[in-house]
Amino acid sequence: MATFSVDAVDMKGKRVQQTVSANSAAEAITKAKGMGLKPIKVNQAEEPAKDAPAPGGTGMPAGIAGKKPGKKPFLLFGGRVSAKQLTQFTQQFSILLDAGLPVVRSLKILSNQMKPGLLKIVSEQVADDVESGNSLSEAMGKHPKVFDRLYVNMIKAGEAGGVLDTILQRLAAYMEKAQALKRKIVGASIYPLVVISVAVIILTGIMIWIIPQFQKVFADLGTTLPMATQMLMTASQVVIQFWFLIPIIPIGLVMGIKLTGRTRAGRMMIDRAKIRMPLFGVIMRKAVIARFCRTLGTLLQSGVPILDALNIVKGAVGNEVVATAIGDVHDSIREGESIAGPLAQSHIFDDIVINMIDVGEETGELDKMLIKVANNYDDEVDAAVGALVSVLEPIMIVGLGGTIGFIVVALFLPLVSLIDSLQGGGKK
Repeated sequence: MATFSVDAVDMKGKRVQQTVSANSAAEAITKAKGMGLKPIKVNQAEEPAKDAPAPGGTGMPAGIAGKKPGKKPFLLFGGRVSAKQLTQFTQQFSILLDAGLPVVRSLKILSNQMKPGLLKIVSEQVADDVESGNSLSEAMGKHPKVFDRLYVNMIKAGEAGGVLDTILQRLAAYMEKAQALKRKIVGASIYPLVVISVAVIILTGIMIWIIPQFQKVFADLGTTLPMATQMLMTASQVVIQFWFLIPIIPIGLVMGIKLTGRTRAGRMMIDRAKIRMPLFGVIMRKAVIARFCRTLGTLLQSGVPILDALNIVKGAVGNEVVATAIGDVHDSIREGESIAGPLAQSHIFDDIVINMIDVGEETGELDKMLIKVANNYDDEVDAAVGALVSVLEPIMIVGLGGTIGFIVVALFLPLVSLIDSLQGGGKK
């Protein structure tokens, strides 16, 4: 059992310092409250001996088996929190608060039922910080890798308005919609990538192992090869000599894009190309618009000031072109102008979106209008993904079939010529 120094305020409002023996900072706070004190700050006054057994009698050193107050536990290989985990945590947190449970108790209930991992550790630390007198938003703000600016600012707005449970429900709904949108885009990308990858593997195998066998046969026959066959043989030799470039080229392309994306100009170029590329560009643009409208609408509904909300959205929208337009909107509003003008100048947002935002500003219901636009564009993304899959499927089938057809024709043209010459020689 360690000794803690508790800075607190007594019943008369006088600042006092009390020494308390306890197993943890949380227990020291509980004991201080039992003495009629309101703890402000807790410090461990005496370090436990390094070789002393940890509480529970494990016989291990306290530095290994126990956890020092205020020190973050070490998590092997860093760890990460998935969007699905955080969404589930937010949903359950909102339910517990809606049921009337205090914040600290809700956090401890959630951390106790979690599997070991980063979110469990962070939840425990947030609960300890709140119990020590920090606000929930301050405690969560200490863990930016788990709770981003959008999350923390919405929690802060919920605390200020006394509607934390409602804010958490909105936040959970926002995260669910964002995940659904991401799944649609990933789903649209996986199908063509898988088909193209399988096609490349099959064609590479044909070029490396099948074509050379035919080349030997044609060399033994000594016949003149048609142009299509010569092109196929040349392509086969190139693939055999430089087969290692087949995996290197896509990897190098991905690395090049990542390196380019490290600069603002590079990100602008990549993001502009994303929303302008054939087929996929429509989906990317609609997804960006949906993300912008839902994020901004959710923040405004939660009571976050519009200038702060725009700064948060700028970092969360995931597209540098749109982020630049949002920066122009921020400057426009600060000068007393509207949102719709700078968005129209970006040439990304459709006229219907600009008009609906303009109407929302005029009627004072911008948040509701943004959520309506986001819902509408979510449906459009869903429809666009379905249309893309239906278009890509015949295109890829025709492309792959045409390639295989060319190979077959190029291989059999010399044989047909040989048969014709043999038949002509026999008639003579």
